Amino acid sequence: MTLENFIYESISEILNGEYDEVKERIEKHKEIYLNDTAICLCLLALGAFLKKDYNSFYQFMNDTAFLVDQTKDPITKILHEMILGFVNFSEKNMALYAINYNKSRKLSIKNQKTDFFEKINALLKCPAISHYNNHNQSKDPLIALVNIGQAVAAEKNIDLLIKTIAEETKTAMNADRCTVFLYDKENNELYSKVATGLDTEELRIPADKGIAGHVVKTGETINIKDAYNDERFNPEVDKQTGYRTKTILCIPIKNFNQEIIGVFQVINKFDEYFTPDDEDLLVAIASSAGISLENAQLFEKQRKLLEEQKIVLDSFIETLATSIDARDKITAGHSTRVKMFASLIAQEFGMEQNDLYILEKAAALHDIGKIGIRDSVLQKEGKLTPEEYKHIQEHVEITHHILEKIHMSKDFQQITEIACSHHEKYDGTGYYRHLKGEEIPFGGRILAVSDVFDAITSKRHYRDKMPIEKVIDIIKNGAGSHFDPKVVDKFLGIKLSKIVGVFVTENHMTIDKEDMVTLEKYNLLDLYYSIVNNCSNKLLQVFNKYYVGVDLVHE
Repeated sequence: MTLENFIYESISEILNGEYDEVKERIEKHKEIYLNDTAICLCLLALGAFLKKDYNSFYQFMNDTAFLVDQTKDPITKILHEMILGFVNFSEKNMALYAINYNKSRKLSIKNQKTDFFEKINALLKCPAISHYNNHNQSKDPLIALVNIGQAVAAEKNIDLLIKTIAEETKTAMNADRCTVFLYDKENNELYSKVATGLDTEELRIPADKGIAGHVVKTGETINIKDAYNDERFNPEVDKQTGYRTKTILCIPIKNFNQEIIGVFQVINKFDEYFTPDDEDLLVAIASSAGISLENAQLFEKQRKLLEEQKIVLDSFIETLATSIDARDKITAGHSTRVKMFASLIAQEFGMEQNDLYILEKAAALHDIGKIGIRDSVLQKEGKLTPEEYKHIQEHVEITHHILEKIHMSKDFQQITEIACSHHEKYDGTGYYRHLKGEEIPFGGRILAVSDVFDAITSKRHYRDKMPIEKVIDIIKNGAGSHFDPKVVDKFLGIKLSKIVGVFVTENHMTIDKEDMVTLEKYNLLDLYYSIVNNCSNKLLQVFNKYYVGVDLVHE
């Protein structure tokens, strides 16, 4: 049984007087419902309320409130608001009911759970807010303002904000449609991202045309009782859509400085005509919405600016990384491959996107300090002398000095710390700061494995690629001394298809479909044991085809 069906059937039983049976079932199978505790508490609260066991009801709802704040599950949040709404409706607390109803409806729209919302609401038999507005003698405008204030307070996405405002205003005004136009001053146009009831994704009209244009120009409120008898109305949209516009209420949306930033256009009131009270309500809604819309526009501009800065930073990092390739052609691509291997390990850990981004940038820059290493040492063919080896070790400290001079946010300061710690060892014998264990940044511990793996699987001046079993042996035996054992475990568990995917970026081969099927079945540890135990050479042949860069099977 799905979770939604479980909720539906449980509510049906509770409403039919079978609360004790539902309660007994939940208590008997606690281990089954452990992950859905908040939902079970909501159901128990509903039953307790209907049995007039108010002490239990308040206890269940208090416990639920804490869990709902912690969860990201939309079903739990929607159900919680609907149960609260049912209780407030039953107690005739209509203002609170309106808030619960609209909050649960908004959550259902946002999370594509409208079917669940409508099904449960039909069970609870709570009327829509428009029904409440129609069938109560007085409509409290405060309810509409509270609903819209709650709906838009935390929303930063401009498209979602416009949609939310339009939906909430349509409900509050008891109208068929509402369009929120924004004013594009630069192009002298009005545009709408959402036109409620229409399929249009974006509608643009001249800001000096039509009723909305007149409102932008004059700042007046326009209330039309018969659209087709008003010369300012343009019937072309109706002709295109087949819709029939009758009544229109149109007012300007202003920002904090009382500058017009858009227009509200509400169409076809169900109660025949828009009244002066409706005008006052829409003005109040526009005052709240105007500030939210302007904030969202500013937020969107800031987001785009940050995106542009990110692009500049990315290109700057890539340029720095490429400069190392220009110094030494034989190691060209090393930083890119280290970044790819590090990313694979991070994904095995389930690293969050922002942390992964920082790790990848640190990987791209981890050898930037080699700019300060003499060409005679960097490009030497053959074994380095002790003095030369000591000199090349300096590249890590140089990396630190270079990167710390770049002005970065707090998050991006981690790039510096990760990049300059890739030669630290888990036992503290690495360089240049001799960090140990978890003193080494987690990203640095990932880079340590990635850097060594790429170094010994790549051709150098003085040697060919190392046999893969020897490579894995070095990584495996380095766990606990050179490397973090947890990182090694994750690395050796990566599927061969992903490892080979990095190799082919260097040799420009294409992985055969049949080979891909084989490579996706096994990881590096599987390959290692198949070699040392002489189980089969087929897996090794397939792997070496892409590792060595030639088809050894057919040579």
